Amino acid sequence: MSAPNNVEKSFSLAKERYAAIGVDADRVLKDLEKVPVSLHCWQGDDVGGFEDFGGTLGGGLVATGNYPGKARSPQELRADAEQALSLIPGKHRFNLHAFYGDFGGKKVDRNQIRPEHFQSWIDWARSIGIGLDFNPTCFSHPKAASGFTLSHPDKAIRKFWIEHCQRSREIGAAIGKALGSPTITNVWIPDGMKDTPADRRGPRERLAAALDEVFRKPLDPKHNLDAIEGKLFGIGAESYTVGMHEFYLGYAVKHQKLVCLDAGHFHPTENMADKISSVLCFVPEILLHVSRGVRWDSDHVVILDDPLLGIAQELVRGDYLGRTHIGLDFFDASINRIAAWTIGARNMLRALCIAMLDPVDKLKKLELAGDYTSRLALMEEAKTLPFGAVWDYYCESKDVPVGEAWLAEVKQYEKKVLSKR
Repeated sequence: MSAPNNVEKSFSLAKERYAAIGVDADRVLKDLEKVPVSLHCWQGDDVGGFEDFGGTLGGGLVATGNYPGKARSPQELRADAEQALSLIPGKHRFNLHAFYGDFGGKKVDRNQIRPEHFQSWIDWARSIGIGLDFNPTCFSHPKAASGFTLSHPDKAIRKFWIEHCQRSREIGAAIGKALGSPTITNVWIPDGMKDTPADRRGPRERLAAALDEVFRKPLDPKHNLDAIEGKLFGIGAESYTVGMHEFYLGYAVKHQKLVCLDAGHFHPTENMADKISSVLCFVPEILLHVSRGVRWDSDHVVILDDPLLGIAQELVRGDYLGRTHIGLDFFDASINRIAAWTIGARNMLRALCIAMLDPVDKLKKLELAGDYTSRLALMEEAKTLPFGAVWDYYCESKDVPVGEAWLAEVKQYEKKVLSKR
């Protein structure tokens, strides 16, 4: 029996098993097909970007490892991203930082970037039928060397970063309009202090006022959606982070912006999945940055672990997928970078597949009836149902490799392309 026939036969048997508990596996795959994941450009080149200001990464960001073959130009990064996208089932997106523009070898400062610097990205995205997302880059720049940007005490430096974020929003809107899909433009800044501050209030009031200026110009939500991202702490900002979660949550609720919840930006004992339903009571939509922190915000490649499954379950059980934008956020330079994208995205989608295959309606009915015994029993039994057979069939139906077969294609690409860089 051929391998494809094995996949189809296994799926047929799995469908019967899921149907017995009231789950339609065919419907699950149709729903899964509608969920895009935004791949992050910074995995492809270790958060290097394509400017030339001679600075270090900065902002408390660290990409560890020296695996050969990282992208050195927009053209190489796009080729690598296409290779990854060809191994991930479904239609997805790509997420750009501002310093990944196609600057043609010229030095263009952050407050001078324009949509034309991203035209080649727009053309590429249109050619392969995907959407793009965007981020101001408030790090790796001489004017960010102090560790402060939008909350900087120097008005002139604040003005520079305000202008950069304003330009970024306009670029996001231009991209969204050109591609017919709204761009999520997400603002994250590294501002904070290594040691205990004497004044916590001042920087936060300056940040709030700066954000008001950044968002002053209304943009069509059909083209651009604004998100703001908090953090627990960062390297060099261990004692005080200006834009902590509570700050941005308050700002987002007041101004009805998207809150970006990053899986690596909370204390290791916090359950990020539990925050989703709380936040969505008060803001219209959220952005997720799916990452894996190990003891700190170390941005490891996403694996199929309990935190990821918890996020997926919350999105499905709360019916939040229509109000949630999912992006990846990790950078591992110790392994093949295309493999990192592929592993992370496939695991995010696999977790959603597993969550969609849960007998959610039955679980909710048992809960409302107060039958917590049956709820727990069914939750546990569902964990060993044949979700793998459904996932394999989904991959086959989308003409991407089943199981670990994708790794051979990555290795071949490494031999033919990456090893020659």
